[in-house]
Amino acid sequence: MRLRVLIAGCVAALLPACATPPASGPARATPAAAATPAAPAVAPAVEGEAQQRIPFDGERAVIAARPPIATIDGTRPKQDVWARIRKGFAMPELEGPLARKQTQYYVQHPEYLQRVFDRSKLYLYHIVTEIERRGLPTELALLPMVESAYNPMAYSRAHASGLWQFIPATGKRFELEQNWWYDERRDIVDSTNAALDYLTQLHERYGDWQLALAAYNCGENAVARAIARNRKAHKPTSYASLHMPRETRWYVPKLQALKNIVRDPASFGIDLDPIPNLPYFVQVNETPEMDLQLAAELAEMPVEEFLALNPGFNRPLIRASEASRLVLPTDKVPVFYDNLAKLKGRSLVSWTVYHPEKGDTFGKIAKRYGLKIAELKKVNGIPQRSWHLPKLLVVPTRSEALVAAKLPVMYAPPIPVRGQVGIVHHVRKGETLWSISRRYQVSVGALEHWNRVGEPLRIGQKIYIRKNLL
Repeated sequence: MRLRVLIAGCVAALLPACATPPASGPARATPAAAATPAAPAVAPAVEGEAQQRIPFDGERAVIAARPPIATIDGTRPKQDVWARIRKGFAMPELEGPLARKQTQYYVQHPEYLQRVFDRSKLYLYHIVTEIERRGLPTELALLPMVESAYNPMAYSRAHASGLWQFIPATGKRFELEQNWWYDERRDIVDSTNAALDYLTQLHERYGDWQLALAAYNCGENAVARAIARNRKAHKPTSYASLHMPRETRWYVPKLQALKNIVRDPASFGIDLDPIPNLPYFVQVNETPEMDLQLAAELAEMPVEEFLALNPGFNRPLIRASEASRLVLPTDKVPVFYDNLAKLKGRSLVSWTVYHPEKGDTFGKIAKRYGLKIAELKKVNGIPQRSWHLPKLLVVPTRSEALVAAKLPVMYAPPIPVRGQVGIVHHVRKGETLWSISRRYQVSVGALEHWNRVGEPLRIGQKIYIRKNLL
């Protein structure tokens, strides 16, 4: 703890304009920049092959603060973040064939584990710190590995998004703003705060972490119904005793499997690279409006890494009114401000908002602004097959903006991939999951699994039916 306080002091001394507010829970989940298909019996919940490998070049240098410089106790035993996670394990062990089988699966797929561990390096210090601050079990730091494979752009067919896989409704419930410019469900700090808030509430409700995790995955109402069924039948109401959707039955075993491996990686033949026990990033407040690409250049970062820390942006233009902060590696903040000072007086924006007029088409607008139709659609998050012209677009004001069309795949605002959806049902007044399940001859559990929903339903809400995947 003392080490973190001293480091925070160094950063605060150097960056009076920067602040690192507390972080933290959410909802249903699955993932992916490309949607995550239902996992096979033993497969990881989310692979996210379309996700880009996020670089991490080892230990980051602590920013050298101007005098006075805080001293660090060199006699204090050094830890890495994995050691902190192991020390904070506090959930009951889940024994049984599912946990053993999932552990075996991970061990047999070390390449997958390595990709997930590599991505997690950017976020784990922050997430573990928030978990410890709240006094929660540090197993929760492994939960995004199950939810999204630690891909901040993970997006599911149920519209769940971000590391913690919030669906829109649960995101709004925990005050995660979702608009045309920014999606806080993908914001690293805000989504972590929300997820930990939600998980805390679920634990307070059930008094059991395994039930809380099950509710996080398939919904509070689904778990409540499963408990009620068991009580009526005079059966135990523990997680292992409940009849759950298939994904939820594997959910806690997957977390237990990751816990088994992180606790003793050597025994499984896994090489777990240490993660420096130092803040990887800080939050930079009150930045001016600028191009997203320019912000990455000012920080002298690859745009992929910049977006990995700032995944909430939906457009190539960072609007000051929509984003209260940027997240930058600790050692990039002085560089960012030094480079920004050199641009004083110059325009930082090469994009503007355009409202299509009567008679406009994608072709006409693209030609007017020197874009290809595919580029215009990409920067505006419009599916390439769609020809519906929205009421609002961003368009370039100068040719340099065209570099945005070369932004990596993970930038593209997520478009849901619904897989083998046969029917889209719009909820009518008085309908329930039970009545809809009877109409389409599917189970309530299947509807919950495909849509990550619970009662009550909203009039007009979309329910996806995949009749060939019961």
